[in-house]
Amino acid sequence: MSEGSTDRPIPDASTSAAPVQPSGPSVAAPKAKRGRTVDLDPSGQVTGREPDRAMRQFLSYAFYKLDPAFRRLPHAEREEMKAEFLAAAEAWVEEAEAVKGLIQRSYSLVGIRDDVDFMLWRIAFDVNDFQDAQARLNRTRLMGYLHQSATYLAMQKRSQYVNRIQGSGHGLEILPGQGKYLFIYPFIKTRAWYDLTPYARQGMMDEHIYASEPFKGVRINTSYSYGIDDQEFVVSFDSDYPQEFVDLVHRLRYTEASNYTLQDTPMYTCVKKELPAVLADLA
Repeated sequence: MSEGSTDRPIPDASTSAAPVQPSGPSVAAPKAKRGRTVDLDPSGQVTGREPDRAMRQFLSYAFYKLDPAFRRLPHAEREEMKAEFLAAAEAWVEEAEAVKGLIQRSYSLVGIRDDVDFMLWRIAFDVNDFQDAQARLNRTRLMGYLHQSATYLAMQKRSQYVNRIQGSGHGLEILPGQGKYLFIYPFIKTRAWYDLTPYARQGMMDEHIYASEPFKGVRINTSYSYGIDDQEFVVSFDSDYPQEFVDLVHRLRYTEASNYTLQDTPMYTCVKKELPAVLADLA
């Protein structure tokens, strides 16, 4: 998968300028003109575009690993510490003003990877809110037994590739946590990708989008990390069907755009669960 993919299913549902909503239906975007490349000057050197300072949402994927020493504590003490952690995590959303639009989803990776036990997916308009969320957890006793094994930061932005394809990119909202599973990985293109002409890149992405079209049980959330984290994108896929996602990834290995992938690992398979159930998986 790569930069630009969808809402229904793969051509880029989530890389839009409209904010994520905690709940509610997605909004249909105006139909784009067919047959024209959306952005012929991505560098802005020809058109001299002004910087875009509109407010956008940030996405944070925070992964945690439990120290086994926690499991050797008395049962009552473990339960008390989990309850304290749960209250701190939930208060980040519950105590915030609605205008902040904070969103948090929880996932278990127990038994799936050896380096991660659970993941918290947070969305906010201000990166300071992510610091507040972690600071609340840091003040709990359970956090003394947790290692933050990975964190990915990205920003919501509309893809430059999808608008010319009829039926693609119509979703204006990320709808986080819609599937039973969330598949996540950081993504980096080769430098050669950026040396291609806009028309060459667009043609490859057209093939990429059409190859993805049959996989309607997979929904992509692409976000951009240029300048704010080590990767270029963070790509996550909501789905109820792991087998469909495996087949989708396999098919896209044969598209021309895949030749320009520099990195698309580590790959995390996350099982959606409410936070009490996530903590119950730990001990």
